[in-house]
Amino acid sequence: MATKPGILTNWPWKPLGNFKYVILVPSVLHSIYSFATKGENERDVFNFMIFPFLLSRILHNQIWISFSRYITAKGNKRIVDKGIEFEQVDRESNWDDQILLSGILFYAANRTMPGASNLPIWRADGAILTILLHMGPVEFLYYWFHRALHHHFLYTRYHSHHHASIVTQPITSVIHPFAEEMVYFVLFLIPLMAVALLGISSITVAFGYVTYIDFMNNMGHCNFELIPQWFFFVFPPLKYFMYTPSFHSLHHTQFRTNYSLFMPFYDYVYGTMDKSTDVVYQTSLKRQEESPDVVHLTHLTTADSIYHLQLGFASMACKPYVSRWYLMVMWPVTFWSVIMTWVYGHAFVSERNTFKKLKLQSWVIPRYKIEFLLTYFGRNDISELIEEAVLEADKKGAKVLSLGLLNQKEELNMNGELYIQWIPQLRIKIVDGSSLVAAAVIHSIPKETAQVILRGKPSKVAHAVVSALCQKGIQVITLHEDEYMKLKQNEKLGTDVVPSESCTQKIWLVGDGLTEKEQLKASKGTTFIPFSFFPPRKVRRDCYYHTTPAMVAPKSLENLNSCENWLGRRVMSAVRVAGIVHALEGWDVHECGNSVFSIDKVWEAALRHGFRPLAVPT
Repeated sequence: MATKPGILTNWPWKPLGNFKYVILVPSVLHSIYSFATKGENERDVFNFMIFPFLLSRILHNQIWISFSRYITAKGNKRIVDKGIEFEQVDRESNWDDQILLSGILFYAANRTMPGASNLPIWRADGAILTILLHMGPVEFLYYWFHRALHHHFLYTRYHSHHHASIVTQPITSVIHPFAEEMVYFVLFLIPLMAVALLGISSITVAFGYVTYIDFMNNMGHCNFELIPQWFFFVFPPLKYFMYTPSFHSLHHTQFRTNYSLFMPFYDYVYGTMDKSTDVVYQTSLKRQEESPDVVHLTHLTTADSIYHLQLGFASMACKPYVSRWYLMVMWPVTFWSVIMTWVYGHAFVSERNTFKKLKLQSWVIPRYKIEFLLTYFGRNDISELIEEAVLEADKKGAKVLSLGLLNQKEELNMNGELYIQWIPQLRIKIVDGSSLVAAAVIHSIPKETAQVILRGKPSKVAHAVVSALCQKGIQVITLHEDEYMKLKQNEKLGTDVVPSESCTQKIWLVGDGLTEKEQLKASKGTTFIPFSFFPPRKVRRDCYYHTTPAMVAPKSLENLNSCENWLGRRVMSAVRVAGIVHALEGWDVHECGNSVFSIDKVWEAALRHGFRPLAVPT
């Protein structure tokens, strides 16, 4: 929102929310009906192609979003180092409004404007005139309108909304108040209306010009430099007719320079070219891929979880993961994403953060939860992928690698110890985070608690939690005999671990293997606290379900603009936090296999660095 919002700031269909596309339904249905019922010579192909073109624009923008986030996460050729936060993601969530507006205008022009229907595929004279009109009136008028927008009156009421994004991403280009966007549309309509009224328009010109605008807008806001230097060596005058991402990035950081639309010509003419433009361009081009200090290695969970990565759909990534029914219509894309992740046999960078001079990255193993759970299928393949990621992180000079989710599965790699045995010269420290996970579980238990029920696979974390609870004098009750026997193998537990069929205790510590039937046995008001990496399926509405072990990140941790799986905003899994704390404290040891850090020590260190426990639902 602008500093002092002016009139026509909000888009007209804002009250419709996600249902705003119903505005196009009558036009789309009419287009389909008309195309199906008319003869071959009477069909208006341009009218029929409007809706597919709008869909292609959404795809075009999404490709730029994903590509930009991937490149900037890696760091090579990145222009601005600052991060993007949730506030910016929310503010830019309506980036498709301008696509909807263009659809309305296309359909309206097609029905009412002479020369805007039954267009041929191509006309060279129309294409040439469109190029000339863009280079002349459009670029000139945009330049002066843009400068006017930076006057205090218009800036505070309109343009400050766009400039709230110091660090840009492709969709930042179209984030404007409605009134401001309408002026841009009037400018861009000059070439399209001119060729239509002269009867020399074509489908290629209409759709091609809009595609050009989308491409240049996305490129100019992508925050990494991708125009090679040889472009300007081969044809030196090109610098007057094509801007670069670093050129427009300077406009967002300096505000009073580089006003041009896509052609810097008028900035040269009127003396508003930023003096550091060439230096920033050269510096960005030479920038190498970033070497992280801490790597968090996670993996995909479900087939549609790829959409919830920071590289996926921003509107989904900024919210806790839930399965959405409408993603079923995208099954062809989902299917091919599964195939591609299988073919692409390497971990990839999905997110970067900074915290206290540490460079943090999240890497994703391109394998799904079900592949980890299958007893034999793909086990060696997954282990090799993890080993390759460990070696790559070590090669890049990372200090710590934390194994998230099932990447530390005991049956797969002995909680990560297998890689230490295989690679004795390893410099990077492998952390499974079991001590901080156990600490997060323990500190989720109310202080007055005297008894807890433990139900779930007796994992390494479960043993650590039970041992700590027994030391505090809290009795641990197990519902299964086999779980009791496994826990009793630790002779230090004494008589504080007891088997029982009673389910009256209000605190349940739950892990893998908890059934819906067992949840139904719990008393009303019971709190389920997971010690597993995946949350249990919620069956009871009269009980409380805590999240998987996690902590709230401090505000100084930057570029945190996506949710980690099902966790809330700015909440990080305890394993991920453990890797960061390990690096901050400079602990020169591994935490994997059977080894567990001091639970109290790692908890105090996490709190000292600004991480905070999550409130338990009551």
